[in-house]
Amino acid sequence: MERFVIEGGKALRGEAAVSGAKNACLPIMAASLLIRDVTVIGNVPDLRDVRTMARVLENLGARVKLHDACLEIDTAGVSRWVAPYELVKTMRASYYVLAPLVATMGRARVSLPGGCAIGPRPIDIHIRGLEALNADVLVEHGYVEVKASSLRGNRVNLGGPKGSSVGATIQVMTAAVLAEGTTTIENSALEPEVVDVAGFLNRMGARVSGVGSSRIVVEGVASLRPARYDIIPDRIETGTLAAAAAITRGDVTLTGCNPSHLTAVLSILQGSGFQVDAGPDRIEIAPGEDHQPFQVRVSPYPGFPTDMQAQMVALACTIPGISAMTETIFENRFIYASELMRMGADIRIDQNTAFVTGGSPLTGAQVMASDLRASAALVLAALVAKGETEVSRIYHLDRGYEGLEVKLGRLGAKVRRC
Repeated sequence: MERFVIEGGKALRGEAAVSGAKNACLPIMAASLLIRDVTVIGNVPDLRDVRTMARVLENLGARVKLHDACLEIDTAGVSRWVAPYELVKTMRASYYVLAPLVATMGRARVSLPGGCAIGPRPIDIHIRGLEALNADVLVEHGYVEVKASSLRGNRVNLGGPKGSSVGATIQVMTAAVLAEGTTTIENSALEPEVVDVAGFLNRMGARVSGVGSSRIVVEGVASLRPARYDIIPDRIETGTLAAAAAITRGDVTLTGCNPSHLTAVLSILQGSGFQVDAGPDRIEIAPGEDHQPFQVRVSPYPGFPTDMQAQMVALACTIPGISAMTETIFENRFIYASELMRMGADIRIDQNTAFVTGGSPLTGAQVMASDLRASAALVLAALVAKGETEVSRIYHLDRGYEGLEVKLGRLGAKVRRC
């Protein structure tokens, strides 16, 4: 099993380019199934999850080629409508094929998804949305089966107990583009990835409006056309690299990013005393004079993203005083805290809040990643820890970060993959 061996104590300096957004790329790959032709997607990150989605599409009959951050998907040969457990078990985003398959073939059967062990993430809102579009949904034997002789537009409310669902918004929006009539999605998610998927659908000839607001309107069309589309930059990779610069008190410029997608994170860094200089597609992070602890509450976009809380907890370990991080979306998201404590972190968990008493030196240790963002937090802590740290189970990291050890190495970090 591969692991990272990291020697801490090096301030990061230099320039790093941000890769394309995984969480936009995966549903856009699935949406290529809405046509039986060739789709070309640019700015694609070479990730484990992207390759897993490629295998899902190939299993359905597509031909997929990835080269030089460009993905070519030929769906002319798609004839199957079942995504089996063997492919879906490692990646939750596999369920995105439900909507385009039922929209074009009248049925789909997809294994219940896997992914990171960060708490329950039911797909009941997805099911409710598809049923509102005239689909019949059956869940049994670990599979979701959806059937519809024809999808019909409707008013769909996707509100849930923890706010809007990004996945359900994308699922219903994708299904609705070929539905008969108009679909109005209330309580839709506002995330940039939702906006990007809508941009791709519109490039194909769909009529989707209102994205970026809580009310999306989709006017169904009879057919779509092939398209070429470039993915937005990954805002979570951007935030992770910004946090890496901050935790090492380095001076790093991030290029090819979109600072407007990360305002909540950048404002916390600025409020904590770090220097943040942002342009249209670049961010420079540098240390300030005096760093202050911070209090953060996770919330849906444009609030502070749950996918950045572990990295910011790692940063809080290096700032004198007590910082607080409240998680409101995934109940098991603090399971990485015990690993940080093995490195000397002072963290107390009270229900859904982590209280971090920072300022004491971290020391290298053998630690184990439990999920994608937890692995990033452990890498960040290792960058500043005294001595050598071994981070095992980095296959989690490879699901969402493209060549992270290479990018960190170019900034001066001592990271090697073993």
